[in-house]
Amino acid sequence: MDNVKIALFGFGTIGTGVVKILLNQAERIRKTTGKNVVLAKVCDKDLTTQRDVLVPDGVITSDAESIFNDPEIKVAVELIGGLEPARTFILKLLENGKDVVTANKALLAAHGEELFTAARKHGRTIAFEAAVCGGIPILNSLSTALQANNLLSITAIANGTCNYVLTQMEGGNMSYSDAVKQAQKLGYAEANPAMDVDGTDTAQKLAILAQIGFRTTVDWRNIPRIGIESVDAIDFNYAKELGYRIKLLAVARQSDEGLELHVSPTLVPKDNPLAAVRGAFNAVRIIGDSVGPVFFHGLGAGQLPTASAVAGDIIDTVLGRTAITFNALNLWNKTDAVNRIKQPETFFGRSYLRFNVIDKPGVLHEISGIFGKHNISIASLIQHEIEDSAALILTTHEAKEGDLLQSIQELETLRSVQGKVVRLRVQNI
Repeated sequence: MDNVKIALFGFGTIGTGVVKILLNQAERIRKTTGKNVVLAKVCDKDLTTQRDVLVPDGVITSDAESIFNDPEIKVAVELIGGLEPARTFILKLLENGKDVVTANKALLAAHGEELFTAARKHGRTIAFEAAVCGGIPILNSLSTALQANNLLSITAIANGTCNYVLTQMEGGNMSYSDAVKQAQKLGYAEANPAMDVDGTDTAQKLAILAQIGFRTTVDWRNIPRIGIESVDAIDFNYAKELGYRIKLLAVARQSDEGLELHVSPTLVPKDNPLAAVRGAFNAVRIIGDSVGPVFFHGLGAGQLPTASAVAGDIIDTVLGRTAITFNALNLWNKTDAVNRIKQPETFFGRSYLRFNVIDKPGVLHEISGIFGKHNISIASLIQHEIEDSAALILTTHEAKEGDLLQSIQELETLRSVQGKVVRLRVQNI
């Protein structure tokens, strides 16, 4: 039986999980692949920290060059994270004839075209299932089982930190800051959770989903995104009153005018399966023209769920399945892009608006006049008295994004409107 030597860069939480699976499931992997998959090297700058897995002597190293230059190592796993040195390492690995497995969504979102061009040039492959939604096999499903479909939409809860925080704010009656602190205490949030809570992480994942699902190369920085910091605890009460829950959604929706992409806190109907996703779980809802709606749900983070996806990519690479899919899909190739990106101001959708007004006659008439001028129809209206003012909570029917934003601007100039207008999207289906 042939040996296939594997190297791993990054011996942190996920790297430790991958080592556990490769060592503990060695016999299962041997039966699946017909080869001895051997963990030859684990490279990390920290050689002193004790991990909760026993690695054979001589495997751990801080010498990256020893891996680049070893012709017997056929597959390398990058779990360093961030842009550098991960980008440089992957380019060197490809140049030295090694197939790559990575979980680095930030790197793929920023440098996917460069890395995939290099892989094609050197006749190598890049597998990256763990880059989006942890243990959920969403990228593999999009790349294989759903390829016969013209996708109509992808809607995802793709960040476990945000979903945990929103769940605690809704069910635990916590403030935003207290929910973030609890997420940090439990290990769901980083010490600096900015890239999670401001929508950056979700936008990067959406760019990858769009690449595979819609053959569209998009700079994640150009995806409109709003984080969960804008959601107040009171919005959960009003959402419940209206029959919704609040989730941070990544949306890719196809239309005749092009592909709509955005990330934002969204009111989701309680009977929609996305509304039932709680805690640190992720979910993806896909609608295809043939298959109809399909739903994926599972842990979007954590040591072993993410490591499971990495190990699956290693097995696919050893078996040669990755090479077939990699060459057939031809990802991150601008000449193969087939979808036009819609401009944000042309999006159509429903909205939830909350703002305080002075409680006096004529205010509602003044407000409805602004909406009417911009062709926006009110679907529902709730009014709650607050001392000498009133809180207005309304939802709109479908309206153009540009018209809605103009309306909000005008509302905020009225003397009868106190403070800013809070706007959240409303998901129809």
